[in-house]
Amino acid sequence: MTKPAPRPPSPATAYEHHVFRSRRNGIPRLREYLPELWARREFVYEFARSTLRAQNYLNAFGQLWLVLNPLLLGAVYYVLVDILSNGKHAPNFFTMLLGGLFLFTFFSSILSQSAGSIIGSSRLILNSRLPRLVMPIVQIVIAFMRFLPTLLVFLAVHTIQGIPWGWNAFYAIPAFIEITVFGAGLGFLCATAQVYFRDFSNFLPYVTRIWLFLSPVLWELQTQLARHDLKAHVIALNPLSPMIGSWGDALVYNVAPPATWMLEGLGWAAGAFLLGTLVFIRREREFSVRL
Repeated sequence: MTKPAPRPPSPATAYEHHVFRSRRNGIPRLREYLPELWARREFVYEFARSTLRAQNYLNAFGQLWLVLNPLLLGAVYYVLVDILSNGKHAPNFFTMLLGGLFLFTFFSSILSQSAGSIIGSSRLILNSRLPRLVMPIVQIVIAFMRFLPTLLVFLAVHTIQGIPWGWNAFYAIPAFIEITVFGAGLGFLCATAQVYFRDFSNFLPYVTRIWLFLSPVLWELQTQLARHDLKAHVIALNPLSPMIGSWGDALVYNVAPPATWMLEGLGWAAGAFLLGTLVFIRREREFSVRL
């Protein structure tokens, strides 16, 4: 007796279903996770571009505001510091101020935008299968795209003030990479914290503003460290001090930064990135339940 032929699958069962269960502990297999993350690189770029287009940053007026906004902000801080110091500040101070301010704005943008990356993309996360780490990475790319026009402002001011260029200016590249990696690690932590504590984004701007005044943006790092007082010790413990100090010495004064600054920045960047990545991917399966 022959068996009846099996029935064809119904449309409801013909599709493949993926079920993701929340887990509190455990890190996914990096051999599978990292290639999947790398495969989303085009998605990251296009998502960043579409976000900037939606915010009118890719048209002429949007590009103009990206240039005018940091320039006007630099002018405000210059007047403030000039009043507080009675006009006694270092040569090429405005160039140094712009360079440090633009870099710190890029760093703070990574933190603030990454903090809301998971909450702001809840629909995409709940309805698609992709590594959640993609979302804060998109915000890092957006912050970088916004940072690029400020470099044009800095180069223009640098040229107008007649500051010479030299090979030591290339030390700014590893300093920039360090602060990007450091900001990415902290951005992953901020994105995770925002999922669990919804008021975290309201608290973050106060932290970054205080961090600005403790960083070598409105003053020179060497001058402050030479005082050997309590403020100098606090500044020395600031992870951004060696990174921004190396950036300013290389671009403004064409001086090779101390090797200890570069190594300190490398240590802070690697540690923050490793910690932030592990914490994020350890908790990302739980995000769907929290959203």
